Amino acid sequence: MTDQNILVMNGNEFTFEPGETILDVARRHSVDIPTLCHLKGATPTGACRICVVEVEGARTLLAACATPAGKNMVIRTESPQVVEARRTILKLMLASGNHNCAARGSDEQDWTAFQLAVEAGDGSNKLCPTWGDCRLQDLAYRYQVDGEGHPGTASPYPLEDVNPMIVRDFSRCILCGRCVQACNEIQVNKAISFGFRGAETKIIAAGDKPLKDSDCVFCGECVQVCPVAALVEKNPRYDVRPWETEQVRTTCTYCGVGCQIHLHVRDNKVVKVTGVEDMAPNYGSLCVKGRFGFDFIHAPDRLTKPLVRKNGQLEETSWEEALDFVADKLGQIKKDHGPNSIGLLTSARVSNEENYVAQKFARAVIKTNNVDHCARL
Repeated sequence: MTDQNILVMNGNEFTFEPGETILDVARRHSVDIPTLCHLKGATPTGACRICVVEVEGARTLLAACATPAGKNMVIRTESPQVVEARRTILKLMLASGNHNCAARGSDEQDWTAFQLAVEAGDGSNKLCPTWGDCRLQDLAYRYQVDGEGHPGTASPYPLEDVNPMIVRDFSRCILCGRCVQACNEIQVNKAISFGFRGAETKIIAAGDKPLKDSDCVFCGECVQVCPVAALVEKNPRYDVRPWETEQVRTTCTYCGVGCQIHLHVRDNKVVKVTGVEDMAPNYGSLCVKGRFGFDFIHAPDRLTKPLVRKNGQLEETSWEEALDFVADKLGQIKKDHGPNSIGLLTSARVSNEENYVAQKFARAVIKTNNVDHCARL
């Protein structure tokens, strides 16, 4: 880096590295430029235009995510022209589709008619499933805009809810392309892409089939990066709101990669799983098991009481009796045959913390290194 690699942003001089974009420089120096389509680790497209900034000497506003930083650039990130452009874009997005959140509008008569139409398409009388966890809504509040005053544009495509784990709601899709980039560039599954043209543009799987009939592996990466409610987990849709849950960070146990995950817990029950972003080794990405394979935790047929075999039959017993029985048996086997005659099989269906305690018991108490686990879903 040389002293010449300097630009001016909002009156402040900032250094930059060759190859950095205006958005890269802004984020590194804690200058907030809003984005919708930008996805870290993927090729910038500048599709949504929310990140536009004013660059002195440029004929038009430039997308910060796709514009390389240049020497002696003078940039304004919140000028009146920039703010007005962002407000217009947000208004058009809110007017197009079923964005029935508190940011949509306040005209009672228009709102009632709009909400009834949304209910018919959604099959639910509740507000948008990502209400309170939507980037479009956040920006609408930030710039104080709604969708009133613009003719609404109805989606020509119905809700796709035949997939086992993901609901695709085309009426709420803003065509930002984040899901396509996540699938093609981050996960490299290449299961979805843009299809059709003009007002009929949509995100499609090969042959415009439902995800369940396509090459989709249901890793859920598209759901995690979607900034609106176009892609939502099927089970918690409408049932789980972000303010109702507590996030508990842990490590996925299905394999040895060590993916970092957030368990979204409500009333001591896991209702959703997301990847921990900006954290190695997975940086937010998960496989189908890590993201969706948690229903067994609260399965009604899961054993909740210890069983001891008596006269050839398994019978319920107390924890004290069961633990005493196991301790006696393990102690006798260790005495007669040595600790290496004992092996401990743990499970991918318990938490990482529980597996740690199990292997510590095997190595520190029984004195055996014969520890393994089964990762079958």
